[in-house]
Amino acid sequence: TWKPHMIFHAAAYKHVPLVEHNPLEGMRNNVLGTAVLADLAAQHGVGNFVLVSTDKAVRPTNVMGASKRLAELVLQGLSETAAAKSTCFSMVRFGNVLGSSGSVVPLFTRQIKNGGPITITHPDITRYFMTIPEAVHLVLQAGAMSVGGEVFVLDMGEPVRIYDLARNMIHLSGLTVRDASRPDGDIEIKVVGLRPGEK
Repeated sequence: TWKPHMIFHAAAYKHVPLVEHNPLEGMRNNVLGTAVLADLAAQHGVGNFVLVSTDKAVRPTNVMGASKRLAELVLQGLSETAAAKSTCFSMVRFGNVLGSSGSVVPLFTRQIKNGGPITITHPDITRYFMTIPEAVHLVLQAGAMSVGGEVFVLDMGEPVRIYDLARNMIHLSGLTVRDASRPDGDIEIKVVGLRPGEK
């Protein structure tokens, strides 16, 4: 009906433990869903199809990352076929988006507001972060720059240690960390262990 010129497809099962516990559904949604939508885009002459992928698709160690990598391969395969005559397929990868529903920042904010503890999965875990405007800019740029089959990756700078992020958020809230050296502190940081599929 609306004849869109561009499709931005998230293949949105992105929660690592959820997909780890439901691998077939994760694959069905992220891989087959992408294939169906990409095929329809080509049939209806949509100019650009951009898959919003993830940095977890790089040498994947979990089902979610593998499913997103397979979705990328579907589009790279389609970009070599007759479908590419009508539709330009591209992919864009990035890490954690600050303030998004899956980000640790809103979680830590809620935990601090509730008096703690802040829960982290491992003291040495690190993540790359970007802002919502950066993520949107990258996705739009990928659609504009693509000639077909490319994977675009944002330079996200240095990874952030999640333990340090938790400490900084406590201090920025005007509170103190409760630990062995300061048992009278306000908020404890509790290590709860890695979740299934997490690296």
